[in-house]
Amino acid sequence: MTPINKKKKKFVSLLKILSLSLNFFICSDLFAQTGEHEKESAEVSEERIIELNREIETSRAGIEEIQTNAGIYDQSLIEAYWSLAEFYSELEDFESASDILLDALQVARINMGLYSSEQIPLVRLLIENEVKGQDWRAADDFYELEYLIASRAFSPRDTEYLEALQLYGTWKLRVVRENLFNQSGQSLILTAGEISSFYGRVISKVEEETGLQNKSLLDVLYAKTQIDMTLARYVSSMPYTNFQGTASPFINQTRCRNMRNPQGQVVRQCYSVQVENPRYRQSQREAKRFALSRHTRAVSRSIGKLEIIRNNSTDLTKGEKQNIDMQISQLVIESERLLRGSEKPYLF
Repeated sequence: MTPINKKKKKFVSLLKILSLSLNFFICSDLFAQTGEHEKESAEVSEERIIELNREIETSRAGIEEIQTNAGIYDQSLIEAYWSLAEFYSELEDFESASDILLDALQVARINMGLYSSEQIPLVRLLIENEVKGQDWRAADDFYELEYLIASRAFSPRDTEYLEALQLYGTWKLRVVRENLFNQSGQSLILTAGEISSFYGRVISKVEEETGLQNKSLLDVLYAKTQIDMTLARYVSSMPYTNFQGTASPFINQTRCRNMRNPQGQVVRQCYSVQVENPRYRQSQREAKRFALSRHTRAVSRSIGKLEIIRNNSTDLTKGEKQNIDMQISQLVIESERLLRGSEKPYLF
């Protein structure tokens, strides 16, 4: 090796050492800063907890004063309960927050009526609280309550009703897709079917009030196609053996064989045995095809309604029309794909 190459090699090695040292100091400094930041955040968090507990004590004292001076159903308690619930929610004490919000809801009902729209913000806060606490059943109950109130307080043509409907439908679709209630396959299909029927009734109701050409139906129709397509996908993925066939699962066959009797004579003895009916499996496959086609037909009916709105509504923007075309195209492609799969002889 030449002297020049030796010097070059030493210089490169020195650079590597310097680079490693620099990286070490940079990383050490970053880790130190991160540690200080985390320590600072933890201290802030502890301080906030202390502050929240003080706020809760003050808020409870204020509520007791209102109850003593104005009564336990005074309307001003709604806001006081709301603030107290938010403190508990920030502490992630969702059970206490829900209890407080239910007290507020009771006061609202007594002052404003059983189905007053003023309850909806409280119900939505209850929903948010139960979702944070992952109490899915309780959240579902409050979604049901919100839709019930909206259906009583508003007309199907009102934006408030349509907003509540959209929130309700989005939630129900999540229940099915994520199986939040840990349902079995058949129970899940029944739940999804109930949601589809619900949407069908709502669409008929909105059509009666506003007419089929009203673009307010678009979100409802999109939601119904989503749940029907979810059902179609689910049915398509299920083995045909999960379906109830129309034929009898077993049939009786007569079988005979030659045997010697006690006298040594050869005699023919026949007996009946139960065997699997080959037609039963075929009827199971047909039952699966029928279930799948039922859901794809529901999608087709919704596509027809979307096309009517697309072609006849006068207040659609160019972007909305393009979105309808895209939605229809995707639905048609997937429906055809699922139906083609159902024509396979085995249908797994």
